[in-house]
Amino acid sequence: MVVLTGAQGNFCSGADLSSGALPHPVERMRRVNRAAELLGSFDKPTIAAVEGYATGAGWNMALLCDFVIASSTARFSQIFARRGLSVDFGGSWILPRLVGLHTAKRLVMLAEMIDAAEADRLGLVSMLVEPDDLESATADVAGRLAQGPPVALALSGRLLEAGSSSGLRDALDREAAAQPINFASDSPGAIAAFREKRTARFDGVWLPDTGSVGDHTDSVR
Repeated sequence: MVVLTGAQGNFCSGADLSSGALPHPVERMRRVNRAAELLGSFDKPTIAAVEGYATGAGWNMALLCDFVIASSTARFSQIFARRGLSVDFGGSWILPRLVGLHTAKRLVMLAEMIDAAEADRLGLVSMLVEPDDLESATADVAGRLAQGPPVALALSGRLLEAGSSSGLRDALDREAAAQPINFASDSPGAIAAFREKRTARFDGVWLPDTGSVGDHTDSVR
């Protein structure tokens, strides 16, 4: 579980362009792309808790997380064009998937600053809360995710991401490949817990030599 937060009242304003000692553009983009790839492919749930400004690469960093929990006072902008730059940190990939091509072009090419309500309306926020509730709402979501089945959650995240840009047949094939992994980890214990009318506990342990559903219930308690 990873929760990303900002500092001094703001989530992230993107690259620091105030310094005159910026690295070579090739090296800079190598670092940017590596960070975006690591975040986007992280195998544990990720939450961005956004307050203040989330602009440029900072906004795309939040969008690459599994959840974006935003304060109602947060502000967002794909600010690149105002600095003579094109979109980066995965924005060209994630934005069209979330809002469609034309809205993505509007956000990137006009570089508008939008408020949290508009971001929520566009589907760019998972949960919108009052400023004083941001920390508790984030902790609640993190706690609920931490109690979930880690293997199944990781698989579901990857399936949803891949499924948004492929056909039904491909999605069904990936789902069929993923479920047997769950049947050899947390699912048997969860099914046993359901039958026994108790709360399931998840730890993601691999159980390659499974027998019937009840044979290894104790190993996941």
